[in-house]
Amino acid sequence: MIRWSPAAPTRPACPHRRLTRLLGAEMGAGFILGNSTLRPWASANFVGARHLYRCSGSSVEARALQDRLTAIEWRLPGHIVADLSVETDGPDEMIIEILTVED
Repeated sequence: MIRWSPAAPTRPACPHRRLTRLLGAEMGAGFILGNSTLRPWASANFVGARHLYRCSGSSVEARALQDRLTAIEWRLPGHIVADLSVETDGPDEMIIEILTVED
């Protein structure tokens, strides 16, 4: 006999705050995380969010920072970091974009 439960499956909580804390810890001294935004994202097969972080700092290239951040195994319960990019937005300003999808 198959039993049906009317309760909808629960979705994992939004990882934005946890991702912000983890990113702040990984940035290290000399970097300041600024404003961040969260935009819902979906494709035909996945549901997630784009997390955009403005940060300022000196002495590290965007490419080196991107390499360092992509090497990290992010621990976000119920979510996977699918993509990460770092772009320069001025002499000492960068934009970090992280795409997370629900696991």
